[in-house]
Parts: sequence; C-alpha cells; structure tokens
Amino acid sequence: MVKRNGTRRAARDARRAVAVAGLALLTACGGGGDGGDGTVIPPTATGTLEELAAKAHCEPKLQTDAQELRQANCATDDGRYVLATFATDRGQREWINEANDYGGSFLVGRKWVAVSDATVIAALRGRLGGTVESASPHHSGSGGDGGSEAGDSGHHGS
Repeated sequence: MVKRNGTRRAARDARRAVAVAGLALLTACGGGGDGGDGTVIPPTATGTLEELAAKAHCEPKLQTDAQELRQANCATDDGRYVLATFATDRGQREWINEANDYGGSFLVGRKWVAVSDATVIAALRGRLGGTVESASPHHSGSGGDGGSEAGDSGHHGS
C-alpha cells in the first residue's frame, strides 16, 4: 500500500507542479502591463501593416510599399501618425535611428513602429501595446538644409 500512496502522491505533486508552471507562464506572457498611470497596456500587437492599422482603428494611406518597408499615414480621433512595418529587425532599427532626427515619439513593436507626438502615441499604445521611445532631444531636424551633420564642419561663414 505504501508504494501505491507514494505513486498517487507523486502524481498529485506532478499535477501541482504543472499547474503552477502553467500559471506562471500565463502571468508572464498573458496580459499586458501597466502603463505607469494605471492604464492597462495590451500585449504587443503583431501582423501586417493592414492588420496593425485595423487594430489601431486606422484606414492606412499607403506611402511606401517595398519588400523591406511598408509605410502608411494614419489619422484617427486621437491624431495623425505614421505606421511602418519592416522585413527585418535591423531595418526597423535603422529606420528609427534616422527618424530620430525629426523628433517625435515612437511606439515600437516587433518589426513595426508608429511615430507621432507623445499624446497620440500614448493613445495608440492602449490599442497596440509596444514600447515607447522618444527621439533624441539633441537634434530638432529643423536645420533646413536637408544635409547630414557628418558633412558639417561646424564652421559657418567665410
């Protein structure tokens, strides 16, 4: 009888371990998070540009439709923003790095980004999840010459 009770106990302990592990996984991956102000942030959205736009309640106006980048302008009751999807993580990071020169806030997901002002991004995050990044304040993008800083010696005039 001892062996039978030991087997039952081992089986019960194994079921408990599986239940606890499952609960831990659901807690870690399941719900979104807290946006810091008490708002619940959904899990980060995934999908095509059109699927992301639908989740964001936007009718996308496609601007770029290339294999490595698809980009659209969106307008909702919250405001206007640019939504872009990427073929690679590297392409996404390069795009964000270049877009930083123009300012704004970025809502970043896996192979997608939305860019606008902080208020629009906060509202959009409530529908798409993601991580908020802000453009570097060191460059406003309003230099007017459209050139890069690399070619500027810092010396102006004759």
